[in-house]
Amino acid sequence: MIRAAVIGSIGSGKTFVAKLFKCPVFNADDEVKIIYKKNKECFNKLKKILPTYIKSFPIKKQELVEAITRDKKNLKKISYIVHPLVRQKMNIFLKKNKKQKLVLLDIPLLIENKLNRKGDIIIYIKSKKSKILDRLKKRPNFNLKFLKNLQRNQTRISKKIKLADYTVDNNYPANIMKKKINHLKKRILHERNST
Repeated sequence: MIRAAVIGSIGSGKTFVAKLFKCPVFNADDEVKIIYKKNKECFNKLKKILPTYIKSFPIKKQELVEAITRDKKNLKKISYIVHPLVRQKMNIFLKKNKKQKLVLLDIPLLIENKLNRKGDIIIYIKSKKSKILDRLKKRPNFNLKFLKNLQRNQTRISKKIKLADYTVDNNYPANIMKKKINHLKKRILHERNST
């Protein structure tokens, strides 16, 4: 099984690109939403450390956004509780898909949480600042201060680019992106199978 991961800044289009590979994708953001919705133990832990913000189960994204916007230190507190749960889910996903040729990891804090391992293929998703801002504005609960606090928690872009095996320029229409990713997928499979 080849493990590939998409990395890039918030709003660069990592999830869009990951889906174009047409292989099993582990989407950390989706898993976090499920944890907030269904994991009572996670709720109890978060309520204990952030009683001013976390009111009732299931956990509401708006309450977390407010906690992080008011004090960026709260992001670390939340991460400390949520990230081990995401790691567990990722391990289950990898076990379930171990017979697949290729799997994609769509984990925004992959590098920061040391979830990548030697041999992983890192794909950096590059996008224009104007396109990134357009995408972010379309998201529900768009909050610039909150996004800036999240970005501060991420590794510098220059470091991510250096870590990448491939760079994908995500500034093209969907039909062109499909062709680009199909070509990249074939290239990855060919290069890995010939080593």
